[in-house]
Amino acid sequence: MLVVTGTVEVAPEGIEQAAKAAQEMVAETVKEQGCNVYEFSQVLGHSNRFRVYEEWESQAALEAHMATPHMAVFQDALGEVGVTSADIYRIVGGEKQPLR
Repeated sequence: MLVVTGTVEVAPEGIEQAAKAAQEMVAETVKEQGCNVYEFSQVLGHSNRFRVYEEWESQAALEAHMATPHMAVFQDALGEVGVTSADIYRIVGGEKQPLR
């Protein structure tokens, strides 16, 4: 399993456009083979900050996702809204276990 997580901040005037682009991205991405979880949500108390959380079956599935047309559309939309910061990383390996 591979996890991708982090945050993206956009300019305040781009919040609505970023949220709409994220909704469209999620709707298409969850249909992809190898995608177990794909979430993009606003952080409470920081309306211009979005949390990304993804679980992929493999690096190949993630790479296929990165090459999709809807990813290109999403990246173009983020370019238009003005990303002010991004801190996204992947976590590879490990076993998923309950917290308790």
